[in-house]
Amino acid sequence: MIRRCDWCGEDPLYTRYHDEDWGVPVHDDRLLFEMLILEGAQAGLSWITILRKRENYRLAFDNFDFLKVAEYDEEKIVELLQNPGIIRNKLKVRSAVTNAKEFIRVREEFGSFDSYIWSFTGGKTITNRLQSMSEMPATSPESDAMAGDLKKRGFKFCGSTICYAYMQSTGMVNDHLIDCFRYDQV
Repeated sequence: MIRRCDWCGEDPLYTRYHDEDWGVPVHDDRLLFEMLILEGAQAGLSWITILRKRENYRLAFDNFDFLKVAEYDEEKIVELLQNPGIIRNKLKVRSAVTNAKEFIRVREEFGSFDSYIWSFTGGKTITNRLQSMSEMPATSPESDAMAGDLKKRGFKFCGSTICYAYMQSTGMVNDHLIDCFRYDQV
């Protein structure tokens, strides 16, 4: 029997995400933007809720093309707020547009968002040696620093807990439990 982290349970969508995506280092700016928006949308909700809506988000947000999202006007925002396929929270939808604009500014300053965001871990994955879910942190000094800098730059929905989840989802942190089959793979 394959041993997985306890959080993913038995849901096929959750286990596929765990097995294929979670903790895998991401260096593609489009995917980094996607995960930034999805992690912000998840605030206050369960991750499975977001996973179930992920394809709807890709359709609604032009496959997370940050250049297009940065240009969304009020009409497009109203359209998004009427879309039952995404989380229709006004602040979260507006933050996606704000974050796209800031994302572009960061790319202009650092050459890529990848260069900027991975600087918080020195360009390397932090590998924790967790034996149980109770040991998994919600934040870290790195997520605190990331959240502070993102907020200073004008990003929204990027507190330390969201940043830590972002670090986990993009492979900046490997928080697979040590007895999970993915621990050594990522």
